[in-house]
Parts: sequence; structure tokens; C-alpha cells
Amino acid sequence: MQKITEKLLLEKATPKTNKLEQIKALNLSKMGLKLQDLPVKLLSRLQSLEKWDLSGNMLQEFPKSLELSTLRCLDLSDNQIEDVTTLNSLSNLEEIKIDGNLYITVSDSYKLMVLLPNLRIYNGKDVTSSANHLRYVYSDNLRTRIAALWEKNFCARDPITAGKLSDLEIDFISTARKQVKFGPSSVSDFTKWRVEILAKEYLCSLTEPKEKPDSEESTGTKMNCDLKFIQCFFFFFTQDVSKPAKRKQSQSVIDTSISLTPRKKARTDPPASSAEDSPRQSRFRLKPQRQTPTSTVRMSPRKTSQPPATPSRGETVSPELCVCGSIESPKSLCCLASHVSVLQQPVSLKPLHVLQCHSKQDSLEDFSTQLWACAFQPLPDSADLKAFFAVLTSNAGGSRLVATCGGDSICLIDCEMGMVMKKYKVPGEEFFSLAWSTVLMSRGGTASAQHCSILAAGGKRGIVKLIHPRNNVAYGEFRASRKALSVLRFNHYQGNFLFTGSYDNKILMWDIGGVDSQYNFKVVQLLVLEISATPLHICLPPTAPSVHLLAASEDGLHCYHTQLGANNSNKRSKEMEITFPIYKKEDKDHDYHTIDGLSFLNDDIVASKNYMYGCIYLWSWSRTKVQRPDRKSKTVCAVVLAELQWVSTEIPYLALNTCPGKSYIVCGDDKGKIWTYHITNLHTGKPILPTEVLEWPTPVRNGFGQVKGPSINSIATDPELCYLVALSDKNMVIVWKREESL
Repeated sequence: MQKITEKLLLEKATPKTNKLEQIKALNLSKMGLKLQDLPVKLLSRLQSLEKWDLSGNMLQEFPKSLELSTLRCLDLSDNQIEDVTTLNSLSNLEEIKIDGNLYITVSDSYKLMVLLPNLRIYNGKDVTSSANHLRYVYSDNLRTRIAALWEKNFCARDPITAGKLSDLEIDFISTARKQVKFGPSSVSDFTKWRVEILAKEYLCSLTEPKEKPDSEESTGTKMNCDLKFIQCFFFFFTQDVSKPAKRKQSQSVIDTSISLTPRKKARTDPPASSAEDSPRQSRFRLKPQRQTPTSTVRMSPRKTSQPPATPSRGETVSPELCVCGSIESPKSLCCLASHVSVLQQPVSLKPLHVLQCHSKQDSLEDFSTQLWACAFQPLPDSADLKAFFAVLTSNAGGSRLVATCGGDSICLIDCEMGMVMKKYKVPGEEFFSLAWSTVLMSRGGTASAQHCSILAAGGKRGIVKLIHPRNNVAYGEFRASRKALSVLRFNHYQGNFLFTGSYDNKILMWDIGGVDSQYNFKVVQLLVLEISATPLHICLPPTAPSVHLLAASEDGLHCYHTQLGANNSNKRSKEMEITFPIYKKEDKDHDYHTIDGLSFLNDDIVASKNYMYGCIYLWSWSRTKVQRPDRKSKTVCAVVLAELQWVSTEIPYLALNTCPGKSYIVCGDDKGKIWTYHITNLHTGKPILPTEVLEWPTPVRNGFGQVKGPSINSIATDPELCYLVALSDKNMVIVWKREESL
């Protein structure tokens, strides 16, 4: 390691100059520097420095007293940074790289966004919206709670004097850190740090005379107005949806404001967000090398100890991979490119984040909670709103906000930042499914109704929770079944129509209507569809009119007619059952009827799978439905177009998904791998091999070592295939990001 001298700085500088005061860029990377190696007095002479590369050193923190007013860009990647608060002297910093520092947490990232008022680029990503939310909206909520705490517990004390101020400050700040809670528990460290700062500021405001209150108030009002668009999208709050704003349709909305002061709860009623003394949201480090791990897969209560089978069939045994010879002749097929807008080349997906955000009681040791469903927030239909949303999400054409469910919680995750933006908890619940939709919200008077995006979720209690994430409101609930709910699905043409599948072998169709400005709503049951086994997936054909429903179950794939009319009964049985060629190979030891994966690839082509058969079928919906069903069994054979080679496994409920706009199919397996298929044409008589099999990224957890590959229960992609999110049976959310080709 070279000693930092004036001569060395001039050698490492750009442009070349003979004066330290004229240096604009400085590269001190990979020099093995530690904190004591940075001479503050000498470096303080760099009064024109704009860009400084300190990457690849051994710095644990930045020099506290080093002020560089012109510095705009700082690279601290691949160091050993533990404390980011020493960077607060760089008030004009606009861009920072700090990745590759093992001990940097989400809370540290939040601190930097608050400490550096001009920061807009963090690790190469634009974080302007997130940073503004933390600086203003998040901080304002904390100030409100701090003021309420003062009014309740400290205001009645004797007048503040200089002699008492020190003791009062210690008492007040300590109490505030313990009792003021806001945001998810995963960033409790940041919240306590911010509360301490704001509590000190609040005490100062009480002891110092206020000047020009009218001016300050108007400034604050203007700020809140200017940042209103940020509030619409970035959620850093935790709300207990077990106590929604409205429990019954006939009641008025209940005040949903979070209590500003602590309240006692019974031991059996744990808090929805235990920010105090809870572990940080678990973030895994990703190992660059790939492995093929082996592990014993744990079955959840939803997965039986043996693969499910109907009573009339025997135990299931995983067969060898076989290719059925009854696929539709390739000559009758056309290029898939004529049906969908495809990518010219396969995408490259790289692991970005691994989150452990559904842990029971925020435990770092929870690797047993199973995660079941995920879905990206859909973009609005309006072109103007799409552009507006794209600006907020820094993702042209797609959404990066994904909802996930598992255990007793629902999380909304920003895929780019790897942050849990919002978390809902219902103690005692286990969520199995969720779905997004758009309904109308009336605003009263002569104002026109506006569309709002809502989220529905359900699980073992048989209750559907209705959430309006934008306004931070869990506005209602209704009981859809006396048994657990297995699947939820909205009608994409009529967003107020919701289908719920349950373990009592029924699919119900509901009209949840819209909501008014007070979140009053009304739910009406429209149809009851009877099915012979538990429904696992519900699909609605993408093309209008949407009158059919496909239901995948443990006893096959069934089609129902859902059009409403005066002459139609409200209780209906299947219109037909769609069978597959592999059924002919069934015997007492082989049952291929369980359809545990189902999704439309485009307007006509459907992908479906049985977990025991090592292939995924692609078949034509239009050519299948026009067949005349067998009079006795009501069966029609699917017009199979192709088969995709997949893995042979005995683990059920590994759901596949599709990205129709990019002609992609994705499906996980029981070893943590993700099989991707880029379908450009079907001119083949052989099983189509996967385009790429994404290996398990082997995350490493401090104190636990490498986490072996789990079963991938569910997968979702955004419409532009910028992000892929996979949920595991070991309480891990894995985010993959598309790498742009050069």
C-alpha cells in the first residue's frame, strides 16, 4: 500500500494538473486503503473534486470530518463499510456506489437516502422517488407519532428549563425509540435511528421560539402537495389486515389511522408489525458459482405426505420421461410468431435479490414457511397513466411491484430495490392465493368515478381480504367458504367479478362491486360451479367474450360456462372435461389427472402440466373447445400442439406461468431450478428442450451457510419480462432480473 501524498494524488488525478485544488476526478481504487490511511487535512484541499473512486479497498467507514462540497459521484463498492452515517458531510453527493459491502443492509440504504439530500443514483439505479418518500412522507409520519407521544406522556410535566433539558431529552428519546413504530419491521433499525433524530429536533422546536409560522405552514403544505404522486406508489407502512377499515358491508368505514401511542394487547394477539427489537428483513448474499444441490423437500399442510390421488386410483410412482405419440402433426401447425409478439432472442436472467420477508415473528431461523402465490401489479389501461406509472417505477412498459403471499402475511416488493414496500399480517391466517384487479371508486357529488387497483387475498380461513394498497387501506373482507380457499382469480374484462376456489370442491363467482370514498362496498354471490376435487388453478381465456372458465384440479381439467342470464341456473356443473393423451397410460400405480400448472401463452395456446409426467403440454384452446363432448363422460381430448421437456418429480403444486407478450413459459422444480422456454415456433415433432435452466443461486445466510435448493412453488413475470419472481417452500422470495444485451 502506498502512502497518500500530494504527489500520489496528482498522479492519480484527472485531468492532469499540478494543483490539488484543480483535481476533478480521482482514482484510488484497489490500494488496500483503511480509514487511517486517508489524511483528512490533505484531502480537504480537493475543493474541485467531482468524482472519486475508492472501490476495492478496506474502508470500514468514510472520514467523518472530510467535507468536499463539489463531490457529486463516489464509488465505495467492494469495501468493508459498516457505518454509512459518516457520509453525511457530503451534502451535495448525487451518485453513490456501495454494493459489495457485506454489512450494508436495507436500513443503511434508507439512511443514505435521508442523509444525502441530493442523492438520486444508488448503485446505478435512480432512487429519486424512493428517497423523496423517505425524506418527506415517511419522516412526516414519524413526526406525527413523536408529537402524539409528547402530548400524551410528557406535555403535563413541569415547564422545560435548561437544567432539566438534558434528563428530559434522554428520557423522551429513549421512550420514542421504543414506542414510535412505523414501517415494516425489516427496517426497524432505520426507523429507530430516524426517530432519534426527529425527537431531538422536536425538543429543540419546543425550546426555541418559532418564526413565521404561517410561512412554514404554507411551505409544508406545498411540499406535501408536490410529493403527492410519491405517496401514490411507495408504501413503507405495515398494517394489520385482520382489523380492516371495514368489516361489514352495511357499516360505514372505520378510522384506519394507526394508533400514535402504544396500547396493551393480550398475549394471544401479537402486533401486526413488531418493529421493536425484531430482526432485520433477511437478505441473502448470492454465491456466484452454480451448484446442483440436493435436499429433502418439506411438504406443507397444503401438500399431503403423499402425492394426491383420487380414491379410485392407487399410489403414484414417478415414471420415466416418455413422449406421447399422439401430438398433432407438425404440418398442421403454424409459426407461433403469427400469434404472439415474440422476442427475437432469448433473454438472459440473473439473480438480483433473495428475501426472507414472510418469516414467523420475523425470525431469521424460519426456513419452513411456505410461500404460495405471487403476481405483479397490473398497469392501467390508459396510455397516459401507463407512461406516468413507468416514470414512477423506472421501468418503461412494465410493473416492478409484485405481491407475494405465504404464512400469515402479504408483501408488496419493489423488485429493483429488493425492498418490502408494504406488509400486511393476519395472525393465525395462512394465505394461499392472491389476485390483482381494477375497480371503480366513486368520489361523491358530481365528480366522476376513478379506477383504483385493489388486491384480494385468501387462505385457510376461507375469508377474502380486500386491500387498496395505494391508500394504505385494508378496506374489507367477506367469507367465501367455510373451508380454506385454494385459488382466487378476477375476470380481466369485468374487474369486479371474482372467482374463488375452495377445499369444499366449489368455485364461486362473486360481484364485489366498486367502492365509494368511504370504502363502503357490497358483495353478491352470482354462481356456484361444482367440481369433483379441490381447484388448484383458474384460467379465463384472454379473448372476449369471456364466457368460459378452465379449472385445473386434482381430478383433471374442467371447463365451465359462466355467462349470466335469466335462463341459466346459478348452480352449474362442468360443461366438459379436457383430457390428455397421457391418460391412456394410467394404471393403478400411475395417475396423471392432477393438473397443477395452467396458463394461457396467448389467445389460443394453453400450457398445462401434471407433476408426474416430465413434460408440459402446449395445446389449442379454440380447436379443443369446438369438439363435441362425449355424451356420457363429457370429455374432449386436448388438441396437443407440442410438449416441453420438464423434470420428473413426485412433488405436486409447482405452478408454471407464462409471459404472453414475450412468448415465454417458466416453471420451477423441486431442486430450486427454474426452467424457461422461449417459444418462437412449434415446427417440431419432438419435445421442446428448455431455452435455459436457471440454477439455484445458492444464497448464503450468516450462521447458516448455503441454503440448498428448495421447491419453487410459484413464479411470476412482469409483462415485459424485466423481472422474474419465484417463491419457495423455504420462506424465500427470489428476484431475477433481465440483463440487457449489448
